[in-house]
Amino acid sequence: MDRILSNQNNRVKAWAKLATKKGRQENRTYLLDGWHLVEEAIKANAKFHAVMATEAQMALHLSDVPHGVPAFEISEEVAKHIAGTNTPQGIFAEISLPEKTFDPSYVHDGAWLLLDNVQDPGNVGTLVRTADAAGFKGVVIGAGTADVYSPKVVRAMQGSQFHLEVLSGDLTVWTEALSVNGLPVYGSQLNESAKSYRSIEPSTQFGLIVGNEGQGMSDELASKTTANLYIPIQGQAESLNVGIAGGILMFSLLAGN
Repeated sequence: MDRILSNQNNRVKAWAKLATKKGRQENRTYLLDGWHLVEEAIKANAKFHAVMATEAQMALHLSDVPHGVPAFEISEEVAKHIAGTNTPQGIFAEISLPEKTFDPSYVHDGAWLLLDNVQDPGNVGTLVRTADAAGFKGVVIGAGTADVYSPKVVRAMQGSQFHLEVLSGDLTVWTEALSVNGLPVYGSQLNESAKSYRSIEPSTQFGLIVGNEGQGMSDELASKTTANLYIPIQGQAESLNVGIAGGILMFSLLAGN
């Protein structure tokens, strides 16, 4: 097992580049930070390119790493450099980006969350994680939405990308395809023409669109939905954080919660 102590090492430079979208696209890989995420990737049979850990973390977890995966012992300073934080957990993995393509015309069941221009990485990660917790079948990442494999989103998802479908797609195409296949598609809006989410009977097969933090979902998508929903606010706050609003809608609309 190689030991890497310098941030100038070529491997370290390559791992650090995975913090950028360009670096991830060029290598077709992304980085996991922390044993929980690495363990989730192992359970999901993800394709590993390398595992990197400090001496202490390597002693704890090397025996759990899949056979044949290159392992590198790194210094605390290298760990901080790769993580981009001063408090890394000390173990990382480089794994392949998913290559799956998906035609929505074949979707005939399940609950699907569609993210329209949700820009904050923390919100995107929270929404994916909540969709996983609520029992959704998949999340579709639309145009303008934060890169789901950026470090901040990956940390916020907490491994949920391994538990449900996470796909990129044209949300107009998805909305039309789900509707053709008999799945209602609900939008989330804050206006007088929208319906209270409480008026919708929970089901197991539908799409839910969550829009941009400031502007909401696009007018084009809003015109194509089965219904647009709002969450009645009893207090004096003008609106809810998109992650909170999405969570309320997901757990309320999906039957069985």
